[in-house]
Amino acid sequence: MSEKRLKIFFWALALAVLAAMLLISRDAGISGDEEVHYVHSEMVYNYFATTGADQSSLNTPKTHLQYYGQAFDNLVTILIHWFGIEDIYGFRHLMCSISGWLTILVTALFAAYLSGYGAAIWVVLLFGISPGFLGHAQNNLKDIPFALAYIASIFYSLKLTFQEKPKKKLTIILLIMSIALSIGIRAGGILVVFYLGFFMFLKFMLDWMKSKQFNPVQLKKQLILFLGVSIAGYLLGLITWPYALQNPLFHPWKSYQVMTHFPTTVRQIFEGYFDWSDVHPWYYLPKYMAITIPVAVFAGLIAFFLNTRKNYSSEQKIQLSLVVFTVLFPVIFVILKQSNLYGSWRHFLFIYPGIILISALGVQALLIRFKLQIMKVSAVVLLAVMFVHPLKFMAANHPYYYLYYNEFTGGLRGAYGNYETDYYYHSMRKGAEWLQEYLKDKPGNGPIIIGGNFPVQWYFRKEKTVKFVYFPYQNRSAYDWDYAIVANSYIPPFQLKNKIWPPANTIHTIFADGIPVCAVIERVTKDDFRAIQETEKGDNIKSALLFQQALKIDPQNELICYKFAESLISSNQNNEAGQMLNKCLKINPDYEPALVLLGDEALKRNDPESAAQFYEKTIRTNRKYFRAYPKLAGIYAETDVDKARKVLRDCLKLNPRYRPALEAMAETYRKTDPEVARKYDEQINKFK
Repeated sequence: MSEKRLKIFFWALALAVLAAMLLISRDAGISGDEEVHYVHSEMVYNYFATTGADQSSLNTPKTHLQYYGQAFDNLVTILIHWFGIEDIYGFRHLMCSISGWLTILVTALFAAYLSGYGAAIWVVLLFGISPGFLGHAQNNLKDIPFALAYIASIFYSLKLTFQEKPKKKLTIILLIMSIALSIGIRAGGILVVFYLGFFMFLKFMLDWMKSKQFNPVQLKKQLILFLGVSIAGYLLGLITWPYALQNPLFHPWKSYQVMTHFPTTVRQIFEGYFDWSDVHPWYYLPKYMAITIPVAVFAGLIAFFLNTRKNYSSEQKIQLSLVVFTVLFPVIFVILKQSNLYGSWRHFLFIYPGIILISALGVQALLIRFKLQIMKVSAVVLLAVMFVHPLKFMAANHPYYYLYYNEFTGGLRGAYGNYETDYYYHSMRKGAEWLQEYLKDKPGNGPIIIGGNFPVQWYFRKEKTVKFVYFPYQNRSAYDWDYAIVANSYIPPFQLKNKIWPPANTIHTIFADGIPVCAVIERVTKDDFRAIQETEKGDNIKSALLFQQALKIDPQNELICYKFAESLISSNQNNEAGQMLNKCLKINPDYEPALVLLGDEALKRNDPESAAQFYEKTIRTNRKYFRAYPKLAGIYAETDVDKARKVLRDCLKLNPRYRPALEAMAETYRKTDPEVARKYDEQINKFK
């Protein structure tokens, strides 16, 4: 097929993908970060609307969003206000899909620039069988626009550096806009400026070596061009970022430092274990990429490295090497920096267009290499077979594309309980919509309280009798609610694998690939909630009776068992309490409060060895359950003070301000080294 026909086919295919993506966005749920980012974008809008009088966007101690530029979120919110759009999240998802499509388009044009429109078509096809990318393109207004900015910056940087003068002005304008969007979304986007400088320096050195003449005029022109583009892109990137505007030089740098070691850490499932995001193994990122990227993309990558040598000119090989560098460098950097990563590899979706580009070029190079038509057809058929797995998943599990796992894990079913599934809460929408229909048939007897482990107020915004309460799933009994919508995020892997979740009082379940991803729960009794209230009042007899009734109805609830045990202990029914705590651990073997309470009870029985085992297990289970450290150190201090101090130092490495650990450490030195004890006392006083 001629290049002209390939170009026509490419644009027809690209427009078809745009229509499909816009249609898909209509079914998207609200993502895990979306509400807080939208709320912050409103703060940013108010900052500009009040000409800086509203300072709320500059002080965000809980979300840390002052350090995000989140330019795309802010621009979308501006459009929402300008055009009076009521379906806020529907419009956000529409705009996110457009940015996702533009990412595909720019990557495809990049491929056409390097190898023609045949490669561009393969880019579109490979993106089309990429469930992870297409899933996030529905509603991830951070990572998808950043992917667009990143690949566009690399593309236009290479064009500006290596291409001759035609269309140079347009390339400069598009590069400035790409750099601005990159920096405006994340402070780390400044990396693309360094790429531009590196590319231009490398090209100058190559020209010098080729001509064997140093050209100071050319160097001056390149330096002026680099500074002009970089400064323009940098300043444009700060326009919608109030925090950066307060100090355009220092604040973006501070933001970059915060983002490199992001202070928010979460516990998520990785390789079957529930652990904190800042202590995941070094291979967390590459492994997640390996098990979620479609196999066909990997096949293209292999083809690229096997066929590059014969298919490209020396100058093209240099550009391709630079593309590979922009994919590998961020991954190597965060591994070496031991950065805090969570939520699969969504924070690194920005390198995926580069991966797709390389893969598409590999497929195209492979087809060019084969001279016989039968070999070309065979290669295409083999690739088409690899397309089946991700396409089948998307067709069967719309719109939960981002839950995809490839054949290396046995798909989503193989990943269930071993890796995170609905960590971005997409399934909450269908749960909420089902509950809306369910409640229409229920007689209205006053307000209905809907709980959940993620906010769902938006879906019930037209229901005046509905209230919402957020709760962590394990603590659901401590809250007043009538119905709950719970996604399978932050659920212990033991409960997922042993079908303890969803709970028995689930009235509707949302499935993806045959596994439950969201449960709609109806509360049969509030005896557990009332029992906890009675415990707080000090009425242990009444609370025990209520807990007993609640447990008959909800026997797989670890909090009921734990609170019941506390109530029994307060009534000196220690044997019965021990039985209840053991039942609690059968429901959740790693339930930290129960483990600590069993340790406390062992100490009361003068059994420090058993107590130490419970405290040790608590720390192994959750290294940030700080209560266990001073208790364990207290036992060790009786026989081995150095061992006790090591336990306390481990605690203080994780939380240097944890007062009980500081106090315990001071006590270990009180008699032997009063000066050291005094220093710890001074440190404690600083944190008052």
